Amino acid sequence: MELDETDRAILRILQADARTPFSEVARRIDMSSATVHDRVGRMEEAGVIEGYHASVDPKAVGYGVSAFVGLRVEQGREEDALDGLRDVDEVREIHLTTGEWDVLLRVVAVDTGSLRELMFDRIAEMDGFSRSQTMIILETDYEEDGPPV
Repeated sequence: MELDETDRAILRILQADARTPFSEVARRIDMSSATVHDRVGRMEEAGVIEGYHASVDPKAVGYGVSAFVGLRVEQGREEDALDGLRDVDEVREIHLTTGEWDVLLRVVAVDTGSLRELMFDRIAEMDGFSRSQTMIILETDYEEDGPPV
């Protein structure tokens, strides 16, 4: 789907606050609510808009520690390794990467003790991994969800 500047304006507004009513989006870009509704529907059908999500602060729901984890995967064991990771609630992101690590995870844990348990008793025991490195996130200075439009 080819996006024009109006589509991009709608996306910027919805990225900032997905709960913005179509009437407010329409007012901001000087367009009718029905037209905004149609354009959003087309972008949803085309897969440009993948969904709408609540952004939840991990600390507010009991997860005081976040970390990145680099994993080295044994040759030929990629699918086994990834299948196991997908079932771990504390694993919030899984990225296949180039460079030193084959897989980069973002995980959350209640505290450093539960992070240790996650890494040593659960992830390290999974088949398919030969090495890992855990990097605790001390503070997030900047984070933006989604690509720039």
